[in-house]
Amino acid sequence: MAQNENLAQLSKAGVAVWLDDLSRDRIRSGNLQQLVDEHSVVGVTTNPSIFAAAISGSKSYDDQLHALAVRKVSVEEALRTITAADVRDACDLLAPVAAATGRDGRVSLEVAPGLAHDEDATAAEAAHLWWLVDRPNLFIKIPATLASLPAITTSIAKGISVNVTLIFSIERYKAVMDAYISGLEQRLAEDPEASFDGIESVASFFVSRVDTEIDKRLDASGADASLKGKAGVANAQLAYQAYEEVFSSDRWKALEAKGASKQRPLWASTGVKNPEYSDTLYLSELIAPDTVNTMPEKTMQAYADHGQAGTSVQSSYADAEKVMADVAAAGVDLDDVFRVLEEEAVQKFVDAWDELTGSVQEQLQDKA
Repeated sequence: MAQNENLAQLSKAGVAVWLDDLSRDRIRSGNLQQLVDEHSVVGVTTNPSIFAAAISGSKSYDDQLHALAVRKVSVEEALRTITAADVRDACDLLAPVAAATGRDGRVSLEVAPGLAHDEDATAAEAAHLWWLVDRPNLFIKIPATLASLPAITTSIAKGISVNVTLIFSIERYKAVMDAYISGLEQRLAEDPEASFDGIESVASFFVSRVDTEIDKRLDASGADASLKGKAGVANAQLAYQAYEEVFSSDRWKALEAKGASKQRPLWASTGVKNPEYSDTLYLSELIAPDTVNTMPEKTMQAYADHGQAGTSVQSSYADAEKVMADVAAAGVDLDDVFRVLEEEAVQKFVDAWDELTGSVQEQLQDKA
């Protein structure tokens, strides 16, 4: 099947197209394969909210839920069994993409969000999920909280590929890149002959939520409305600048010479929240080599229909710096913005996980 031209051009510009959604129905119906064949999709991301919607809204899980119920497994085991099965099947579907690209064809599964501030528990669950799914094209999602940064290093050192999620600030992004590089260095320190084959990582830098929070504060301060809707893209553009600096350093080059792969920036939260903005804003304005853009299907279809690539991120650094400086000058405390966004994001996923747990618990009781 022919690929959609707009999305194919996005891919040619160096942006890997990933779908931010997964369900058993999407896999079984052939929809995911169709998106691979026609929309340049080369990866999938998931989160607790996605699984909550998938499991509660489909009968495709009934047989497995019944089998788990009669075995009287705990709700925690049931959750992991169900979600791991979907992710494993998606990994198998995308295995040809992984073989062809060597980097993509990945599917992400998140550690329980309630562990976001527990380093040891996060590292332990990451290792368990890696074992449970047992596919080389898996990513384990670990949040970029301060407590979880050492768990990223530990996981990479063990050869576990990691999608670091919930990154909002440049400062934290630099710490994430350091955690990744430290993991590779630790792997070599433990075994100088250790291989980096198959070890990949992406750093999920969130975009639209930054605009939502900053726009709200700009409105409250009575600032110039022309600043609204610009900080999310500008912040991401400056993140790419930081990426270029870190992955051109001598420290990195020493690892690259031994076969290590760069940790690619991944643009997350790319569905537009404000209907006044272009529905392809966070795709069109974030064009850069060796990046990933994970998007809801609605956003993907919008770009397929009328998306146009904007100016390269690499030519926008000066403008991006001015936007962020102007936002700060308007009275927006950017450090507080990023703190609030991280706290809210972790809590939203905890709430979604709790909702998912409750839903599965009810279904296990009904099918016992």
